[in-house]
Amino acid sequence: MTDIEKAAAAEHFVDYWKGKGYEKGESQPFWLSLLRDVYGVKYPEECIKFEEQVHIDNTSFIDGFIPETRVLIEQKSLDKNLKQPILQSDGTKLTPKEQAMRYVYAILNEKGLSAVPRWVVLCNFACFHIYDMESPKNDPIEIKLEDLPKEYFRLDFLVKVSNDVIQKEMALSFEAGRLVGELYKALRKQYGAQNDPEIARSLNILCVRIVFCLYAEDAGVFPHRLMFHDYLEHYQSDDMREALISLFDTLDTPYEKRSKYLKKELADFPYVNGALFDKNEVIDIPQITDEIRSVLLDDCSAGFDWSEISPTIFGAVFESTLNDETRQEGGMHFTAIENIHRVIDPLFLNGLKREFEELSIIPDEKQRIIKLYAFQDRIASLKFLDPACGSGNFLTETYLSLRRLENQIIDICFKSQIMFGDVVHPIKVSISQFYGIEINDFAVSVSKAALWIAENQMMKETEKIVHMSLDFLPLTTNAFIKEGNALTTDWNEIVPKYQLSYIMGNPPFYGASKMTARQKIEVVALSGKGKRVNSIDYVGGWYFKAAEYMQGTKIKAALVSTNSITQGEQVAPLWGPLLIKYHVEIQFAYRTFRWDSEATIRAHVHCVIIGFTCYKTNDDKYIYDGEDRFQADNINPYLMDGPDVLIESSGKPICSVPRMTKGNQPTDNGNFIMTKEEAAKLKKSDPSVAECVRRYIGAKDFINNNEERYCLWLKGISPAVYGKNSEITRRLENIRKFREASSAEPTRAFANRPYLFFSTPQTDSDFLCIPEVSSEKRKYIPIGFLDKTNIASNKLLIVPNATLYEFGVLTSNVHMAWVRAFSGRLETRYQYSPATVYNTFPWPNPSAEQKKRIEQTAQAILDARALYPECNLSTLYDRNTMPNELITAHQRNDMAVWNAYGRKWNKGSEADCVNYLLMLYENLTKTK
Repeated sequence: MTDIEKAAAAEHFVDYWKGKGYEKGESQPFWLSLLRDVYGVKYPEECIKFEEQVHIDNTSFIDGFIPETRVLIEQKSLDKNLKQPILQSDGTKLTPKEQAMRYVYAILNEKGLSAVPRWVVLCNFACFHIYDMESPKNDPIEIKLEDLPKEYFRLDFLVKVSNDVIQKEMALSFEAGRLVGELYKALRKQYGAQNDPEIARSLNILCVRIVFCLYAEDAGVFPHRLMFHDYLEHYQSDDMREALISLFDTLDTPYEKRSKYLKKELADFPYVNGALFDKNEVIDIPQITDEIRSVLLDDCSAGFDWSEISPTIFGAVFESTLNDETRQEGGMHFTAIENIHRVIDPLFLNGLKREFEELSIIPDEKQRIIKLYAFQDRIASLKFLDPACGSGNFLTETYLSLRRLENQIIDICFKSQIMFGDVVHPIKVSISQFYGIEINDFAVSVSKAALWIAENQMMKETEKIVHMSLDFLPLTTNAFIKEGNALTTDWNEIVPKYQLSYIMGNPPFYGASKMTARQKIEVVALSGKGKRVNSIDYVGGWYFKAAEYMQGTKIKAALVSTNSITQGEQVAPLWGPLLIKYHVEIQFAYRTFRWDSEATIRAHVHCVIIGFTCYKTNDDKYIYDGEDRFQADNINPYLMDGPDVLIESSGKPICSVPRMTKGNQPTDNGNFIMTKEEAAKLKKSDPSVAECVRRYIGAKDFINNNEERYCLWLKGISPAVYGKNSEITRRLENIRKFREASSAEPTRAFANRPYLFFSTPQTDSDFLCIPEVSSEKRKYIPIGFLDKTNIASNKLLIVPNATLYEFGVLTSNVHMAWVRAFSGRLETRYQYSPATVYNTFPWPNPSAEQKKRIEQTAQAILDARALYPECNLSTLYDRNTMPNELITAHQRNDMAVWNAYGRKWNKGSEADCVNYLLMLYENLTKTK
């Protein structure tokens, strides 16, 4: 709808509803008409929910809720005053705002912060009161019904999904990063010595100082707009180097120590302090070229407004733009702000917001103000540590969040007639509450600068509330961010542990297989020697370090981690000591999700977030899974609601079942493997070697059946058969040379047997096979039988001599529950392992009749597959195309397997199934 159409529609709406307004009978038609007729929503019934249930002391109902735009509506009758308390059914008196806020708290408790309304609308048919929950202002926007035709745009938020502010900040921050990159390239070219660490240090510090000046002139930190630009513009390129040196010196000199002969254009610059322009930090500034001058003055200064960049985003973009490693990855990187809030919201911010909202509605004004000031003192006393802080984005966003909360407190208190606080210095939250450890010296400088920018931006917001100017310079506060290796640094030297409140962060994503020897040593030094400690990812070091540091304290921590620390073989060596030695208790957890680095080329990592303490709490525990959140009695290291039982990797099955091994490992540089055409050509040219060629099947071949591959299989065949074939001897010679050149001693030792695969566990019998890696989107991993003429690759797991019984159990939903809980993952795909899945699985102990029934249902699965010979396993097990006969066969097999455990079949939760299997596992392993 056009604006003219909306205005006309609003007039008709007002004419119809003027004087009407019975809460129970007319609320829903009122809002449906408003959305449909004025705002053009075609099917408003699908947009707005009425009488949505929430649970306070009892079940209550929200008058209206629009989930997509996060709008909560509290509707009253025409005769009700929206600012006066109204008697409730429980005998209490609440204003409509207070009643709506009870629903907000309930939503927060039940569904988490992401579901909390952005907008709260109070309405009595004659007037709308609109509260923006993300605004520090506590006063509503008021719109009379009669004014709607000219103020209809104020209600656009009802239907407009907007993240304009965030998008604008992102765009500005990326543009700022691009400009810094251009400046960096021009300066780096002039420095010349690319690999000199001192030159790199000077270049990085110079860029940080320039960026601060660019921000300061646009944000009003310097006395007037474009002050930095105008100062430099007086100088030509040849003289600009000396101009910068003089400026930096002036910015670090207190007014009283400056020469009285200092030029006015320098004397007007403020004293900055804060070590940003420290004279003792000697840096080499190169001669400024015309190119550098142009980029600095035309592009970076006059051509761009730095005042509205997001310090959270820009700090990371700035650091990654100038960081060799991230720059080589192809783009500017930062952690999305919403991901930072996945860590800090459940760790502390949700609780603080809840407490603020409860205090802000205390009826007695004097008590309300006293308690709000005390609350302000408390949030100003909290201390935060990020022991892998990078450019400080977690610290910066936390600071911004606390200051926004503080500004809400200041707003309420300054509007009160009861003044207890410091009117001249109302701000108590300080960047001095923030501590960090970072191994990259440049990132340390960037993080401090980002926090200073954040401090200035929030001070501007406070000035709007208190209607006075506050002094930002000279800088009197400083974040305590230290350069160093967090795993070898004593964190007590950064901040004594009994002073600290929270640990948070996003440690490096290095898997165990990609860690350097030094990193391995660091993790082992913290974990102690033990079984499979070498399988622990690098992030595990931060868990050990944090847990040791947190002993005897009430510190709460939350770390972003690769999801592998909750899967597969490293769970036991990592979490065993954490649970037993350090008494770690998981308070909340986000199950696997994709953590996107916001970059021109995105880095996708599959992560979990784990919040934990080292003391027992009475706090509710929550597991977040996608958009869902549910309460748990206990969160175990697999991020399930269940007991803290750890699955130990095992070299053999804990039950009496056939052994599973990997398929055959060629280690041949591709020389054993042939295409269908190559195999046919070899056999045609020399029919006598036909017995040397076998079908070769890997996981993809088995599931998709879209490529026929073959291999040379010379095990048990006399050299007389193939020794004179030139193609085979050529391939064997290549294998020998390849193995001889290997850095692995076992491979070199096998060079004298080039006619054999490196490992050949396959026996001369048919076998059951399971793909090592397969999609998590399937309900069942496609498994099946292959006859002995096929050669299984090392990407297939095989069970020689398996029967229909083993097939039936392994293809059941009972076994799949075990797989989903305890297998490793490749990204999010299942990575099946004999040691951690098959060998640890507690099999049933069936009666003869139960076993026979499983064999029958297993055969029925194979029969159902056979009905569709034209379909591969990928199609048959796709959730969208799985045939009904196959679904039914699997369901009957699931029932037969579950009954074999002595359990009555019901479609209960998978979590219950896993917890039952864990009990069996614990009993089985205790008796070993």
